Amino acid sequence: MKYSVKNGKDLAADCIVAVVYAKGGLSAGAKAADAAWGGAAKKVIALGDFSGKAGEVLLLHGSHGAEGSRPPKRLLLAGAGNPKKFDAKAYTKMLQGAFKALLKSRAASVHFDFQDLSLKDRDGGWLSERLALEAERAVYRYEETKSSKKKPHALKSISLAPPEGESSSKAAGTSTKAAGAALKHLRQGAVIGKAVNRARQLGNLPGNICTPNYLAAQARKLAGRYDSLSVKVLGEQQMSRLGMGSLLSVGAGSAQESKLIVLHYRSGKGGGKGKDGSGKAKDGSKPYAIVGKGITFDTGGISLKPGAAMDEMKFDMCGAASVIATMGGVAELKLPVDVVGVVAAAENMPGSRATKPGDIVTSMSGKTIEILNTDAEGRLVLCDALTYTERFKPRTVIDIATLTGAAAATFGPHATALLSNDRDLADTLLEKGRHSLDRAWELPLWDEYQSQLDSNFADFANIGGRRAGTITAACFLSRFTDKFKWAHLDIAGSAWRSGPGKGATGRPVGLLLEYLRTRKA
Repeated sequence: MKYSVKNGKDLAADCIVAVVYAKGGLSAGAKAADAAWGGAAKKVIALGDFSGKAGEVLLLHGSHGAEGSRPPKRLLLAGAGNPKKFDAKAYTKMLQGAFKALLKSRAASVHFDFQDLSLKDRDGGWLSERLALEAERAVYRYEETKSSKKKPHALKSISLAPPEGESSSKAAGTSTKAAGAALKHLRQGAVIGKAVNRARQLGNLPGNICTPNYLAAQARKLAGRYDSLSVKVLGEQQMSRLGMGSLLSVGAGSAQESKLIVLHYRSGKGGGKGKDGSGKAKDGSKPYAIVGKGITFDTGGISLKPGAAMDEMKFDMCGAASVIATMGGVAELKLPVDVVGVVAAAENMPGSRATKPGDIVTSMSGKTIEILNTDAEGRLVLCDALTYTERFKPRTVIDIATLTGAAAATFGPHATALLSNDRDLADTLLEKGRHSLDRAWELPLWDEYQSQLDSNFADFANIGGRRAGTITAACFLSRFTDKFKWAHLDIAGSAWRSGPGKGATGRPVGLLLEYLRTRKA
């Protein structure tokens, strides 16, 4: 998609998007477009065929302008709802409705006139950025394993008349600088949108394609695009030498070799960026770390899952997908901070050598774990990945995992569960989730829950009973995080959708990138 900033005059766009508020109130841009169309929008509104509620759209065809004028042949009315309540959520809903209609048309170029548009809870920079993000999300299609491909959409370019509140326009004092600021935000939004789509694509791939080795290959491919990214992939022999008995126990029943994938982004601050991905940055900088659960298919192992909807367990690697996609976004945005992404990838199968309930394994930390249920495997791969991450001396560590059905039952598809051992980190992630509309909600990580993991035969068990499942899973992970500030994001409910719209959502890539790009070197 090509993005540009234009003033709205003498446009050669195939379609103009006109923002209409509830009860037919036209934005300034909509009034100008309607005038060029001979009052067509006002006529439709007067007939009661369009009300302007948030997300409502109506596409008008044909040139209705005065003789000698050449307005675009399409006018899309996009409902924004109550202007006094026009916030980030209403704006996003409006954009989603608009792009759904645009992609059904054959319009190749579209112009959004947002010069008078303002949100009650965001600045103009956010508004511009979100436009491109939603555009990229809207054009995503899963086609990888289909023999018959859908007819490609026609949309190729988007232009914007930026809002007056564009964050740097006032300080710039010139329309040129204001346009430059708007274009920068458009490009940033496009990068985030593409990163979200990369995570969606990895999540949507079937388990017979997206194996641990495939994830490793995708990480290598990504690192090959950017000099700032290095990659290291550990196989089972290397992990065995490091003592990762917990991670290795999960893939023991599978023919697919487990992998630990490490992507290291070096901003170049402080001199030099090595290419070995082995751990300590050559410039001594301390990176931010993100750690993803990459169970490429989860049968439950010997503790076999029910057959219904088991196909959705291909999405059990969405934490890994979000890490790989976020690292690509970090490199593309050229962030000024160092970031490490660690993916623990394995396939959980009930083979003849599979781990059994009652088995005891030794983690990389030296702590022993009684495995009471092999379907609680995500925490088993993550604990060794967290211990491995210690070597980077990270500023903060965020792990991302489709960890517990309890999180999905508690929050549904709307919020990601958040638990943390650091108050500032938790508060920052909650705020960044609100800002990016990729929201999280915090659950308690109290000591009172830790006793549910007690074991008679090992240091602790891998499950804590039927109650407070999301919390006790985080309690398990917390026992491997004493050496750093840590937050856990359980995306079991937010990472994918079931039903007719089944597919990966790409969450929480938006939250992660919002957090990382607001960090300082």
